[in-house]
Amino acid sequence: MSNSPSRNPVLLIHGIDDTAILFNRMTSYLHQGGWAVHSLDLIPNNGSVGLDRLAHQVANYIEQNFAPDQPIDLIGFSMGGIVSRYYVQRLGGIDRVQRFVTISSPHNGTWTAYFRPNLGGNQMQRNSAFLYDLNQDVAALAQINFTSIWTPMDLMILPAVSSRLPVGREVILSVPSHPQMVTDVRCLKAVADALSEPLQVLPSPDLRLEQMLPLQK
Repeated sequence: MSNSPSRNPVLLIHGIDDTAILFNRMTSYLHQGGWAVHSLDLIPNNGSVGLDRLAHQVANYIEQNFAPDQPIDLIGFSMGGIVSRYYVQRLGGIDRVQRFVTISSPHNGTWTAYFRPNLGGNQMQRNSAFLYDLNQDVAALAQINFTSIWTPMDLMILPAVSSRLPVGREVILSVPSHPQMVTDVRCLKAVADALSEPLQVLPSPDLRLEQMLPLQK
């Protein structure tokens, strides 16, 4: 199926120790559904630099590959979801991204990050200062279509409920393992569904102000 002009291009962001090859099946699936799909290799991919630095690579890729007025949809797997959140919440991505999907991302940290003694690993630990800062304004994600997809059977994100956020939609799938989340057909369908959702319409600032003001008698 050819890419539909009514669909935003999609950018896929991989996790720790991964490359864009991770998304081969998802890319094929989305192409068949009519999406133009992009991905990049984060360098380095082992957590030896901060996730904020990796987010700048995402920002640079978007600036170089999409027109300034082209909205995009963003999908981040595992660490890639946190890198993507930093782009959206700290680097102006909130003004470019219309649909944002994270898949098994440690939004509230994971115990397995303690086995990765470097900066990126430290940032994904439970109660890290990095995640605490991002979660202070997590409500900003309510401005866009945000979806978190995760599995209770995840042994990489511990506890698995760390993938939950108090905004957006949540899709819980009984996928047997962390890596299978990017290849399981149920997850692929959930991603396509999230990318197909109509954009939410937020009231204008003036309307929100009117709703807050008391009625004049």
